[in-house]
Amino acid sequence: MGGVEEDEPPTKRVKVSLGGKKRGLANNSSCSEPATGSLYNSMARPLPSNGGDEEMVGSKGIIKKMEFVRIITEALYSLGYEKSGSLLEEESGIPLHSSLVGLFRKQVLSGSWEESVVTLRKIGILEETTLKSASFLILEQKFFELLGKEKVMEALKTLRTEITPLSINVNRVHELSSCVVYSSLPKSVGSSNGEVLIGKSRSKLLDELQKLLPPAVMIPERRLENLVEQALNVQRGSCVFHNSLDSALSLFSDHQCGKDQIPSRTLQVLESHSDEVWFLLFSHDGKYLASSSNDRSAIIWEVHGDGVVTLKHKLTGHQRPIMSISWSPDSRQILTCGLEDVIRLWDVNSGECLQVYEKSGLNFVSCGWHPDGNRIFTGLIDKSICMWDLDGKELECWKGQRTLKISDIAVTSDGEKIITMCRETSILILDRVAKVEKLIEEDQVVTSFSLSRDNKYLLVDLFNQEVHLWSLEGDCKLISKYKGHKRSRFVIRSCFGGFEQGFIASGSEDSQVYIWHRGTGELLESLPGHSGAVNCVSWNPRNPHMLASASDDRTIRIWGLNRVPMKRKENQENGVVHLCNGRT
Repeated sequence: MGGVEEDEPPTKRVKVSLGGKKRGLANNSSCSEPATGSLYNSMARPLPSNGGDEEMVGSKGIIKKMEFVRIITEALYSLGYEKSGSLLEEESGIPLHSSLVGLFRKQVLSGSWEESVVTLRKIGILEETTLKSASFLILEQKFFELLGKEKVMEALKTLRTEITPLSINVNRVHELSSCVVYSSLPKSVGSSNGEVLIGKSRSKLLDELQKLLPPAVMIPERRLENLVEQALNVQRGSCVFHNSLDSALSLFSDHQCGKDQIPSRTLQVLESHSDEVWFLLFSHDGKYLASSSNDRSAIIWEVHGDGVVTLKHKLTGHQRPIMSISWSPDSRQILTCGLEDVIRLWDVNSGECLQVYEKSGLNFVSCGWHPDGNRIFTGLIDKSICMWDLDGKELECWKGQRTLKISDIAVTSDGEKIITMCRETSILILDRVAKVEKLIEEDQVVTSFSLSRDNKYLLVDLFNQEVHLWSLEGDCKLISKYKGHKRSRFVIRSCFGGFEQGFIASGSEDSQVYIWHRGTGELLESLPGHSGAVNCVSWNPRNPHMLASASDDRTIRIWGLNRVPMKRKENQENGVVHLCNGRT
C-alpha cells in the first residue's frame, strides 16, 4: 500500500499533538529513542512515496491515499479528536509522522534542545540551509529560556559555542548578545535597537519549525481545512452571480448561485424631484441615499431596516442644478455642488446647512472629503484643487497645469492621493506626499469615474459607450472593458457594487440599468423600468441586494431581489410608490 508494510506493528508509533500537547504512545512505549523495527526509523526520511506504484483514491485517480489519510489524521487531532486520530493511524497502518519526526517534536516540546538538533540532522532530506535555520530557532529558544532562569553564563555559552558557529542571521546574533545585559528581566529582554525581544512558547516554536521543514516531513497545521477553504473560494470565485454577505458555503454540494442574487426588480419608485435626477449616492454606512436634480434641490432619503426608503430632508438653497454629492466618512454630513460659486455643507440628521464655501466668484464643479472627516477638497473651473477646513477656511490650493476643468474628484482612504480628470482623455493621480503624478490615458473622452472601496481600481466612463476598469497598483493598467449600454449625449455614471464589489452597474440613455460581472465582463442583466435616460446608479455598500438608479424621468428606482415580497403602498406626501408586480 504505497510503500506501507501492512504487517508493521503499530505499537511503537509516536503521536504528539500539533499544538504542543503530548500524545501518548500506543501500549505505553517509550519514545526516547527511534522505534526499532518501525516502518520509518533509522532511514531518517518522510513517509515514502513510490511514484506510480503508490495507491490512489478518488474518481480522478489523482489523490495519493497515504497523503489523504495523513491529512485526515492531522485534521482529527487539530479538532481535538485524539482517540479517533490515534485509531485511524493504527487501523490504516499510516502514521501521521515518521517515528523520527515524532521523536523530534517530543524533544522540542520537552526542551531537549541538543537532542532535538541531533535528531533534526537525522532527517536526511533536509538541505543545509534549512538545517541551520531550524537549528538557529531551537538554540535561540534555549538561549531565552536560560536567560529566563537567570542562567546568564550558560546562555552566553550557548550563544558563543552553538548559535554563532552556525554563521547565519548575524544581526539577530548581535541582538541576542545585547540581551545578556538585560538578563535580569525574567521573560522579556531588550535588544540593541531598543526593541523588546520575547521568548516563544515551545508550541509556537514548533509551529515555526513546521513552516521551515518540507510538508512531507511535517504536515502543515490544519492542512485539510486549508484545502477545503481553497476549494470553496474557487467555487465562489467562478460563480458569476455570487452576491451574498453569508460567507458560509455548504460542503455537501457544489456552490452555484442563480440570477435571483442580483437586484433586478423595482421595489420602490421615489418621485419627490420635480425635474431630471442627475446624481445619487448611498452613504458609507448604507443607512441613507442622497440624490440631486436639475430642479436645484438635493434630497436625503432614509433606508430603513426592512429595506423601505423614505424621504428624510429636502435641501434647497442652490441657485443652479446640483451636479454631485459627497458623503462625509461618518455619513453624518454631505456636500452638495453645482456649477456655481458655492458648495454647501449639510447636517444629515437635522437637514440644516452648516457651511457655505466660496472662492472669489469662481464656479465649483466637484467636491470630496479627506478621510479624517475634518477637511474637504473642491475642484474649480479654473483648473485648481483646494483643501478647506469645515469652518470654511482655505488651507491649501493646487493649480492644475494640464487640467481643462475638474469635473470629478476622488481621494484615497489614506488621504495621500487625489484623483481628478485632466485633458479630455486623461485622468490625473496626484500623490500629495510623494509629490509625484501618474496619468491614465484613454483613447476616448472621459465623462466620469469612480474609485473602488479598496483604492486599487478606477472605473472610467467613456464617450464611446464603454466602461473601463483600471488597476491603480504600480503602473496603471487597463484590465477590463464593459459594453452594451448606450451613451451619446449625457454624462452617464457607473459604479462598483455587490459582494466584495464584484459587479459593475451603469445607467444608459436607452432607459435601462446594466449590470456586468466585474471579473469576466459578462453582461448579466439589463433592467427596464425607467422612461428616460438613466444618468446615475449607486449600489448600497452594506446591502449587496439594493441598487438605486436616477433618471431623466424625474424618478429614482430602488432595485432589489426578485423574490422579495412587497405590498403595493402609495405615500403621496413623501413621493414614494412601492411596487410589487414584476420589474415595473
